[in-house]
Amino acid sequence: MIGSQVSRRMIDEQFMRNAIAIAHDGTRQNEVPIGAIVVQNGSIVSGANNRTVRDQDATAHAELLAIREACAALDRWRLDDCTLYVTLEPCAMCAGAMVLSRLKRVVFGAWDEKAGMAGSVGDLLRHPRLNHMPEVEGGLLADECGLLLLDFFGPKR
Repeated sequence: MIGSQVSRRMIDEQFMRNAIAIAHDGTRQNEVPIGAIVVQNGSIVSGANNRTVRDQDATAHAELLAIREACAALDRWRLDDCTLYVTLEPCAMCAGAMVLSRLKRVVFGAWDEKAGMAGSVGDLLRHPRLNHMPEVEGGLLADECGLLLLDFFGPKR
């Protein structure tokens, strides 16, 4: 069991590094550096960074865009065999979409003490009255993911 946990951790870290790379792409467009990918059977199905500024759309969060793209690529709305990796703890809107799309797992990096809905402000992903609860792992490569945000917002403040 220990070996499989180490192996899973290594795989999760690699996919989170992919999400971090996508988040970096967003900074070149002056977007908040959040990246998300959807993985099925060890392969990346979709990936996106925030596009709220570029698209002038408050709902253009990385997670929602990655979920939409994955649903289109797989030609179905249920992602019950997929894992979503995202660099920041999901907000209420994104957590709701994760529940509704029936994601199997959600893995996130940095905690969001102001808007996080996977344990920080609330826990929509594991709310006992909802019809689906994905497996959730938080804090994976949290320092690296948090540094993306500090580097982005530091000069602006």
